[in-house]
Amino acid sequence: MLIKLCGMRRPQDIGYANDAKPDFIGFILAEGYRRTISAEQAAELAASLQSEIKAVGVFIDQSPEFLAETAEKIGLYAVQLHGNEDADYISRLRMLTKAKIWKAARVQTAEDIHHADSLGADMLVLDSFSPDANGGTGKVADWELIKSVRTNTPYLLAGGIDINNIEQAIKILPPGCGIDISGGTETDGVKDPDKIKAIMNIVRKVDKDV
Repeated sequence: MLIKLCGMRRPQDIGYANDAKPDFIGFILAEGYRRTISAEQAAELAASLQSEIKAVGVFIDQSPEFLAETAEKIGLYAVQLHGNEDADYISRLRMLTKAKIWKAARVQTAEDIHHADSLGADMLVLDSFSPDANGGTGKVADWELIKSVRTNTPYLLAGGIDINNIEQAIKILPPGCGIDISGGTETDGVKDPDKIKAIMNIVRKVDKDV
């Protein structure tokens, strides 16, 4: 099972990730969010990341050219799109970058999932819906709905996942999918190494039991 620890913004966060060894870590590169960092900060942090952990950049409705340039500057494995980016946008972006393209969907209905699945992304991020936020709300998505929809594209489940519900979240995942977690690894708004360790222990136990 795949796991991404998102919202990394301090050198010690990278240290925690290097110890925990998730599959991916995420940098928030969209403007105006509590966890937002600059491309320069992300590049500096990524330089300390162990090579087996892949860096993902989170963007919202920024130009394909900016994403491609930023992905190159930081060395991103993937760009994660959380805005209104459509199939044409993704097609244009593919011509500009070798980075994988992930597309987030704020899930209210099965159609939201089907639409995201049709856009040609390499991975989906299925998040909870909020009318006034593009993600990072801490709200739990409709897992029963998500479980009922079969996608052609693998996905990460996001939204309000923490140590208390991650085992339940994992149970709905098809093969090749995973968890995207941010606030559930924090205490008072900063990454907590004990919470990260506990989350990773649960993930490893589930993987071992499968």
